[in-house]
Amino acid sequence: MFHGLPKIVSRHRATWPDLQGEIHGHSDLVSSVAFSPDGKRIVSASHDKTIRLWDAETEDLLRSPLKGHEDSVNFVAFSPDGKCIASASDDKTILLRDAETAELLRPPFEGHEAWVGCVVFSPDGKRIMSASADKTIRLWDVGTGDLLLTPLEGHEGSVRSAAFSPDGKCIVSASDDKTIRLWDARTGKLLRPPLEGHKGWVSSVAFSPDGKHIVSASDDGTIRLWDAETGDLVRQPLEGRNGSAMSVAFSPDGKRIVLAAGDNAIRLWDAETGDVLRPRLQAHEVEGVVMSVAFSPDGKRIVPASDDKTIRLWDAETGDLLRPPLEGHEGWLSSVIFSPDGKRILSASGDKTIRLRDVETGDLLRPPLEGHEESVGSVAFSPDGKCIVSASDDKTIRLWDAETGDLLRPPFEGHEGPINSVAFSPDGNCIVSASDDQTIRLWDADMGKLLRPPLKGHESWISTVVFSPDGKCIMSASDDKTIRLWDAEYPIIVTRGQST
Repeated sequence: MFHGLPKIVSRHRATWPDLQGEIHGHSDLVSSVAFSPDGKRIVSASHDKTIRLWDAETEDLLRSPLKGHEDSVNFVAFSPDGKCIASASDDKTILLRDAETAELLRPPFEGHEAWVGCVVFSPDGKRIMSASADKTIRLWDVGTGDLLLTPLEGHEGSVRSAAFSPDGKCIVSASDDKTIRLWDARTGKLLRPPLEGHKGWVSSVAFSPDGKHIVSASDDGTIRLWDAETGDLVRQPLEGRNGSAMSVAFSPDGKRIVLAAGDNAIRLWDAETGDVLRPRLQAHEVEGVVMSVAFSPDGKRIVPASDDKTIRLWDAETGDLLRPPLEGHEGWLSSVIFSPDGKRILSASGDKTIRLRDVETGDLLRPPLEGHEESVGSVAFSPDGKCIVSASDDKTIRLWDAETGDLLRPPFEGHEGPINSVAFSPDGNCIVSASDDQTIRLWDADMGKLLRPPLKGHESWISTVVFSPDGKCIMSASDDKTIRLWDAEYPIIVTRGQST
């Protein structure tokens, strides 16, 4: 769930001013956001009982807040064609609106006896499915608003998650009662007895892209793979051991399932056969914390960063550890990334150094890049892979030649606190940085000079800053519980969201 407090301010400014002229948006936590299918609009739902619709290109609020719910709005979704918006609320109702005019298409969908936590459109957009703490699932006709079937009953606890099969013929649901149930979406009848085996509440459930398998994740720390046709467990569960299995994901081709667990492990298995590719990829020592994880550009390798000071490279297809842990750093690893061509690994550490290695051999390509006087918190390659930018607790940014390891110019100075995040723009012409000093700064990558005054607005240290893929926007996240979106061409704040 995303929790946010969007705000809009005036645009079309050629300078980068302090935050000013705010138009306040949601006044309480934002529980759900979604893009329209064409990506042109964003809809947000909040505990302030309203829904807001934004232009994704300009970030302008398209109209006044959409009211109607009498309690917190928990979930919001666009229909597959983008013409309708459905919302679910603590007031036990579902509302359906015209996405263009924002007008209610019909009276509230009523019937649930407790809060509604999830609402989903069928793949063809003709039906809406809702899941509730009243232990039922309900299926509604989008065109008429009528309840298509009697409530789907059987769960003995709150229904936490539900999904349509890719063809829209089946529904799978997951509940606090530790079971998964598979329903006929046309008749509402259970297709088979509950899928049992989990020993804790089931937090997430999903169909594979081809609809042949169902994967479930549970608070009992296990992931289970089921045959969607028979309901049989395909293989023995993947044990999470010391960590709860809160979420799982199919690869886009549906061939693999990846799990990130609370015990610092990464797990992979074959989704079609159910074979565990490796029962447990222990990313780092049990005492170590995995700080981040990255895929290689071709998706064939995985590299995590840990505070155990080592780098471990895994084959994403087989789950094999490709070589013994790469040692050398004398401090925790803050970041490990691949070069754009996937041939090099770059690591940054609390030992004040940056190291560049050959992916195939694991060998250091050159001596450590030294110069920072404090921990290095963030590193990035330029889009062409020829330069490396690093940011440090010493309040400086440094630009290096990725081929020679030479420092290309004097340190970029200006921040008044440790720098936590740094990134290149997609065209490589600019560098953006974020700091404990609560500012974001935009630099000319060639000259090392500030392009404009610091961007201010956050009320605490900023942890992350990134460019959008098209380079038009900058997003920042902060300890002040907000996420802010800035126009990179006319750098002013256009959206602010609050998270918890």
